[in-house]
Amino acid sequence: MITARLPSPPTEPRGDGGLNPYVGSSAAERAAMLARIGVPAADALFADIPAAYRRPTLRLPPPLSELELLRELTALAAANQTPADFISFLGGGAYRHYVPSVVPAILGRAEFYTAYTPYQPEISQGTLQAAFEFQSLVCEITGMDVANAGMYDGASAFAEACLMATAVTRRPRIAVLASVNPRWLETARTYAGGRAVPVDVLPPDGAGLTDAHACLAIQQPNGLGFLEDMARLGERAREAGALFVVDVDPIALGLFRPPGVYGADLVTASGQSLGNGLNFGGPHTGILAAKEKYLRHLPGRIVGRTADQDGRAAYVLTLQTREQHIRRERATSNICTSQQLLALATAVYLATLGPGGLRQVAELCYHRAHYAAAEITALPGFRLASDAPFFKEFTVVCPKPPRALLAGLLERGILGGLDVSDRVEHGLMIAVTELNPRSEIDALVAALRAEGPA
Repeated sequence: MITARLPSPPTEPRGDGGLNPYVGSSAAERAAMLARIGVPAADALFADIPAAYRRPTLRLPPPLSELELLRELTALAAANQTPADFISFLGGGAYRHYVPSVVPAILGRAEFYTAYTPYQPEISQGTLQAAFEFQSLVCEITGMDVANAGMYDGASAFAEACLMATAVTRRPRIAVLASVNPRWLETARTYAGGRAVPVDVLPPDGAGLTDAHACLAIQQPNGLGFLEDMARLGERAREAGALFVVDVDPIALGLFRPPGVYGADLVTASGQSLGNGLNFGGPHTGILAAKEKYLRHLPGRIVGRTADQDGRAAYVLTLQTREQHIRRERATSNICTSQQLLALATAVYLATLGPGGLRQVAELCYHRAHYAAAEITALPGFRLASDAPFFKEFTVVCPKPPRALLAGLLERGILGGLDVSDRVEHGLMIAVTELNPRSEIDALVAALRAEGPA
């Protein structure tokens, strides 16, 4: 007969002080800790915080088993509604694009999913190479010379590029075109405000740009979905000696000329469209690329490729490992990390699609958006807000306030777009991607016809 013997209690204290990181401490353990530091009770630790500002005692229900907890959380989650529950035409900076199954399959691998900051390159070659490949792919699609390993999101990358321009040019002001997405503009103002750098909003033609401005920052397509005249705006920036900062839709780069071709100095984008879901508005990854002469001003991580003592390819953090490692008064940014897992998703997405696949996605977006625009503007009272070209997003002027239209569409199971009446009177911005087949577009048109002029 075989019997099992339970292990004897340890006679020596464990290295972790007797505490298990996954199990809450007992009353006896808490009392021992308080006695060790000479404090009578846990409340005494917070004596310096006025009682009015302390969190009240939590009234928690009794503990549940894992099965019971899973049932309760599943019931709560079922009360949520997501874009998947609707026909969606929302955009404005975050877009529904198909994510190939290979992307989550790669991201879910433990060596990527749990990787931390690669301070020790000898044990972080996979993480570093993934970042290097991301940088290389960013340079390839943007036509730029260098890129960093990723920013927090598109808006923060845009703001960082504007601040980077002030460091490069030593000029005291930032100029942003009025047609930029308001969220991007707000982020730039927030970043610049910490350094007392004024942000001037210029008209769509860039008039008012002076030799005091470090950059002219624009979006292509702009915040209403329409394309800007890049040749004219780039020339205006060069005439003023300002850097030309361009924020792009990376999907559009599968179809249109990359910004490096028309003279952009700094390029930013949101990598959300490239293999990342909406993620309830975040997290996303930001793209920042530049001409090589501005390499030493790039914020965040930069991964370089070298060779080890045996001549094998090796990857390292180069120029600077983290912004906080340099003196604060000389810092050009406050970013200290990157959205590396999401940057990897972008790299896997681009490598999976290749140039031909990215072009195909861009063409689907372009043609479906133009079909939608043609059908909507054929309705009585609807017209495009501009005669400029557009890619996958456009703004229409509605015959009545969009708020009323959107409420009616929602009852029909359609997220009809974004109300941009604060920028265009009765303006409705509609985004169409490869995930919107013609049947969904026809449903939107039929709903707008029904909800249109009374």
